[in-house]
Amino acid sequence: MSKYNNLLIMKFKNFPLRIFFSVAYSVTFALGCNSNHKSMPNSNISPPVADVVPYQHKIHNHIRKDPYYWLNQRDNPEVLDYLERENDYYQKMTAHTQSFQQELYEEMRSRIKEDDSSVPYFYNGYWYITRYEEGKDYPIYLRKKGALTAKEEVLFDCNEMAQGKDYFRLVGISVSPDNTKVAFGIDTVSRRQYTLKIKDLISDKLLETKIENTTGGSVWAADNATLFYNKKDDQTLRSEAVYKHQINSTKQADQLVFEEVDETYSVYVSSSKSREFIFISSHSTTTSEHRFIRSDQPEADFKIIQTRTTGLEYDVAHFGDHFYLHTNFNGATNFQIMRTAIDQTSSEFWEPLLPHRKDVLIEDVELFDQYWVVNERENGLSRLRIMRWDNTTDYYLPIDEETYTLHISINPEFKSTQLRYVFNSLTTPSSVIEFDMLSQQKTILKTQEVLGDVFDPSHYRSQRLWADARDGAKIPISIVYHKDTQLTETTPILQYAYGSYGHTIDPSFSSNRLSLLARGFAFAIAHIRGGEYMGRHWYEEGKLLKKKNTFYDFIDCSKFLIEQKLTSPEHLYANGGSAGGLLIGVIINLSPELYNGVIADVPFVDVVTTMLDDTIPLTTSEYDEWGNPNEKGYFDYMLSYSPYDQVKAQDYPHLLVTSGLHDSQVQYFEPTKWVARLRAHKTDQNLLFLDTNMKAGHSGASGRFDSLKELAKKFAFIIDLEENSL
Repeated sequence: MSKYNNLLIMKFKNFPLRIFFSVAYSVTFALGCNSNHKSMPNSNISPPVADVVPYQHKIHNHIRKDPYYWLNQRDNPEVLDYLERENDYYQKMTAHTQSFQQELYEEMRSRIKEDDSSVPYFYNGYWYITRYEEGKDYPIYLRKKGALTAKEEVLFDCNEMAQGKDYFRLVGISVSPDNTKVAFGIDTVSRRQYTLKIKDLISDKLLETKIENTTGGSVWAADNATLFYNKKDDQTLRSEAVYKHQINSTKQADQLVFEEVDETYSVYVSSSKSREFIFISSHSTTTSEHRFIRSDQPEADFKIIQTRTTGLEYDVAHFGDHFYLHTNFNGATNFQIMRTAIDQTSSEFWEPLLPHRKDVLIEDVELFDQYWVVNERENGLSRLRIMRWDNTTDYYLPIDEETYTLHISINPEFKSTQLRYVFNSLTTPSSVIEFDMLSQQKTILKTQEVLGDVFDPSHYRSQRLWADARDGAKIPISIVYHKDTQLTETTPILQYAYGSYGHTIDPSFSSNRLSLLARGFAFAIAHIRGGEYMGRHWYEEGKLLKKKNTFYDFIDCSKFLIEQKLTSPEHLYANGGSAGGLLIGVIINLSPELYNGVIADVPFVDVVTTMLDDTIPLTTSEYDEWGNPNEKGYFDYMLSYSPYDQVKAQDYPHLLVTSGLHDSQVQYFEPTKWVARLRAHKTDQNLLFLDTNMKAGHSGASGRFDSLKELAKKFAFIIDLEENSL
């Protein structure tokens, strides 16, 4: 809701979290073709050893020894040298897979339709399109006035803008109401600190505006001259304030409109789908608060819709004379839809429109002038419920598959009976579908093309399995494999999960994964607690002092796969990124014997140290997720599972750890310290690699082809282990 200020951006919430691009990663993880590289690394090469520098953390009458704390000195030449030595060790030890990595890269790239375009959508008089061209890494954003046959106007060619830069990302495209200017954010470091700029679309020239350290997002007022934007704290990178910029004033300093002084909250600015209102929204993990003005009154004072109340979450949309609220008000754990008059916004005036249901999670709502559509989730599966405002129509979109991904797409216009949504599954490529809510007829506007070998969905099988957790809960597992694959004890399975922030990993299609499936691998997603796959309670049961359920669920899913003789410890692999990397760190401390190899991407593994340091990004805003270790109860609980603190003298699986020097979500020193401590304690001869991208951050390389090279490294690691385990 309230997200139409940023055009050309996929419709997902802006999570200021330790969240790797988990959805993208889980759906693109794949392994490559057969090779002749079957040889083990050179065992005569010695791994680097980090210097031990005594350091103690003292709190709650407890002392934690941290001999690698010094590695947090980003600009220290000795730290950079250590990282380079780890990279060099990794490169030398995997030299025998270099040609195979290239083979994997070329195979994955060959499946991509390089000259491709998004489905155009109409907004405020223009058709907007994102295009990729053959051989180019970055998108081209363009528009056409009035009709798709009109002359195209290039807003941004990111390939030209990225020239000479190691990293490049453009976000927050926001076009003024009169269509003459566009604001946007640029990051060339990969720290998610965006420089906000404005382009004049008449002259095709940049204005002098250059605002540093923003979120990249912005909203235009109706006067086409006032721009609201978010500013970040220089050190913690928390989005802490909203400013107002006048583009016609060269001397007037930008005006502070709102400052979020509570360090556990972040603040964002957005506009309503109707374009009539501008919202300032403050969010913590479990509480929200919204302010509003009319977009044609940029000098007005923002009014609060409902004052923040601990535990009360609500999102706001506007239609007609009402604000529509997606909220957990009054104990609606799985959320409900309510509305309130624009001039009576406090919760005492909220009236129910779609009530809370115990077994149905309401995830999103889309408003049209005749219809409204609710994205629901029941028993783990998404569905779209379509209703008319006059109550003459109420039905669900029919879906046939057993496990799939379904969500509302971009629908920026009110006056339409056409609903756009996205559908795919583990065996079905992604499609953008337009559904006429009046005639109930659907049109597939675009289906992902899979190039290379002929793809036939009937050659693959997907299903949901249910594992028994140790406390009696039933944990869903979505699994996909080739129809000729018989799941046995010798079947290699890659098990993936995330399990934090209520972020749900849905079962989605991956063209890259076809290489894995065609060679006898299966890919499994464990829908563990900490996400919202089974409803809001699924999240509540996997956070704070119940966080260990997340880890136990993953382990119990692994044991289930093994006990059912669908695989074995010699052929089971695990992967997770960011907070999912925390998951990987915990499970290999608790049950290392279950896995032959694991990959931990930018892992959040030094939980206690990080959550005690309120000077680094994300700490204070995540107390509601992990707990505040300044309180002894939370400290003791975190310490009991923190991967870095719980490393012990035992055998560990083969392990590849990735990191980014400029990572703002999980600081590079967390995985670096973890690897150093693992080297000092583990009792096996298994592989342990740290691969740090010295030019990127949390999400790795920015180009679509460079990112495939990073994937190829990981795929080669798993394949090499599997081939040498036979």
